[in-house]
Amino acid sequence: QVQLSEFGGGLVQAGDSLRLSCAASGRSFSDYTMGWFRQAPGKERESVAAIDWSGRSTVYRESVEGRFTISRDNAKNTIYLQMNNLRPEDTAVYYCAAPSTPVAGPNDVIGNMYLEFWGQGTLVTVSS
Repeated sequence: QVQLSEFGGGLVQAGDSLRLSCAASGRSFSDYTMGWFRQAPGKERESVAAIDWSGRSTVYRESVEGRFTISRDNAKNTIYLQMNNLRPEDTAVYYCAAPSTPVAGPNDVIGNMYLEFWGQGTLVTVSS
């Protein structure tokens, strides 16, 4: 059974940093693009960042560009989201996701295309 599990959420103050992890089990995603998404209270889910299988190609939503960094360790079947200079508007449940096909690239994943596998989410709360 395929499972994505997120870790690392918590309560921080504005300007602080957090590092989220998403560990995959049940199959390897080493040749798949993967992504991070978030859903704030009362809002729709939105894409945050995506990374291709090699880690060399990444895309970010504009509001996190320069503050967040997505990375991956294929040997550990894990992706990460380093979040720096957090803002109250970053408060959300953060999810990792993987597409159904290895042909999906970062622009596909950040565009919510082909997404099939989702984690249960981890809550990030940023106080002002």
